[in-house]
Amino acid sequence: MTMAETRARTTGHPGYSETHPCAPGTAEIARRLARTACATWGVEEAAEPAALILSELVTNAVRHTRSRLIRVIVERPADGWLYLAVVDQAPLLVPVRRIPKPGALGGRGLVLVEAFAERWGYDRMGSGLRPWGKRVWARIDTTRETTP
Repeated sequence: MTMAETRARTTGHPGYSETHPCAPGTAEIARRLARTACATWGVEEAAEPAALILSELVTNAVRHTRSRLIRVIVERPADGWLYLAVVDQAPLLVPVRRIPKPGALGGRGLVLVEAFAERWGYDRMGSGLRPWGKRVWARIDTTRETTP
C-alpha cells in the first residue's frame, strides 16, 4: 500500500482528506486520521467515535464496492461539529442500515454509525444521469455525550 499525502485545507473550515486503496488496511489509516484531526482541533472527546465511524464507512466501501481507491475525509465545518466521509466509485451501491440477526458476525456497521452520529447519509457524486461515485458521510455533534 502506498502512503497518501494528507492535505489540510488552507482556506475555509478545517479539514483533511486522503486517498487510499480500497483495502482492509485503510480502516486503520482512517482511524488514525480521525484521532489526529480531533487532537489537532482540541476535540479529543470525539476522537474515538469519529475513528469508529470512519472505520465502519471504510469497511463498507471495501466489502461492498469494487472501487480501486477511496477518499477519506475529516472536516470541522463549525465549532461543535465534525464531518466524516468516505468517497468511492460505486454510485449505485448505496448504504442500507439493517438489523442484524442474533449471532450474525456482521451487519452492525451502520447501526454503530447511527448510534454515534447526529446524522448520516450519502450523496451521489457527478452530474446528471451518470454519477461517477458516492460519498457516505456522518456528522458528529462534539458538544453532546457520545455514548449511545
